[in-house]
Amino acid sequence: MKTLDKIPTGKIERASKLVKTGAKIGGNYAKYFGKKIINPDTTKDELNEDNATDIYDGLKSLKGSALKVAQMLSMEKNLLPNAYVEKFSLSQFSVPPLSAPLVRKTFKKYLDKYPEEVFDTFDKDSINAASIGQVHKATKDGKNLAVKIQYPGVAQSISSDLAIVKPIAIRMFNLKGKDSEKYFKEVENKLVEETDYILEVAQSQEITKACKIIPNINFPEYYTELSSERIITMDWMTGKHLSEFTKTNFSQTIGDKLGQALWDFYMFQIHGLRKVHADPHPGNFLVDNDNELIAIDFGCIKEVPDSFYVPYFELARPEIISDEKKFTEKLYELEILMHSDTPEEILFFKEIFHQLLSLFTSPFHNEHFDFGDEVFWGKIADLGEQFSSDKQIRKMNGNRGSKHFLYMNRTFFGLYNLLHDLKANIIVNDYKKYLN
Repeated sequence: MKTLDKIPTGKIERASKLVKTGAKIGGNYAKYFGKKIINPDTTKDELNEDNATDIYDGLKSLKGSALKVAQMLSMEKNLLPNAYVEKFSLSQFSVPPLSAPLVRKTFKKYLDKYPEEVFDTFDKDSINAASIGQVHKATKDGKNLAVKIQYPGVAQSISSDLAIVKPIAIRMFNLKGKDSEKYFKEVENKLVEETDYILEVAQSQEITKACKIIPNINFPEYYTELSSERIITMDWMTGKHLSEFTKTNFSQTIGDKLGQALWDFYMFQIHGLRKVHADPHPGNFLVDNDNELIAIDFGCIKEVPDSFYVPYFELARPEIISDEKKFTEKLYELEILMHSDTPEEILFFKEIFHQLLSLFTSPFHNEHFDFGDEVFWGKIADLGEQFSSDKQIRKMNGNRGSKHFLYMNRTFFGLYNLLHDLKANIIVNDYKKYLN
């Protein structure tokens, strides 16, 4: 794969790259409408494919926050056309890496030594490269190590990158007015945390120590003396990326075993630690030779305050969903309904969220839940189609819900999709035996 000797770090430099990408997208639309005139039956499939390719190609050379947003969107399988999901998912662990000289320069700057002075051996070619950093294999004192190096300029360009992608997000999610700023600030704060590798090491050590009680999931050890604000050194973990594993011919027993470990891992964090690994994409999990799960990245951790946790999970209870008064109270607590809403808006959003919550909380309503159930996923697809074609939704203010919904919903959507890929049938309350 071609390597990068330089990453655009200035606001103007990065913006101009996206302007060029925008010009390509404009050309794609012109080509599409030209074909549409000749053949009215022309679909948007080719347009989506071309646009997804051009957007991804533009973002992958920038890396950083812009590419991270693409990675986040790749998890929204029911939001974007499939062409975008497939192309953006490459940002999870397959983008052009930094060249060897740039890697050496980064090491010298942040550890005051070159790689060969720190480790017994160090592979100059990265094993995988993602949105914020890339991973190299190394050895020291007989241990196989993974060394994650952050791309230059990523931390400094977060605010300007988000300013560039904000208009796209506003249009995609129908956000209006100054109230939408709280969502962008939440994303910005999380991205700033993800670029602080000292914080990531501390979070990784805290959560992995607590979660070792859960069977069938393993974690690397992290080495603070070989890490810095832009470099993390941890144990090298061997296994297949979860996305690769789910394409193999695994048994239902193994799928259930891995799925249960994944479910218990997330429920234990949310209900026991009140903080959660909020980046559940396949690139952050491996499956080893013993068919056990490995979690390898704790850069994005979301703390769940009681003021959000309590009403959020009360809305997962059937008796609350079926009680109109209590249901309405919880919607106000979670900022889904606002006191400035018109009677029309109140009725409209109560109906929408009653549909959504009745479906998405259904895994919590039984002792067991089968995430391989295509009827469940068919209902999700139907609901997505219904909402995407509902013209009234586009007229309503899309600024709905507490800022904490962003990463909590991302966590659950990602978790549900991973469990679906494993076709896992899980015991819903199994995690409770690990709580104090």
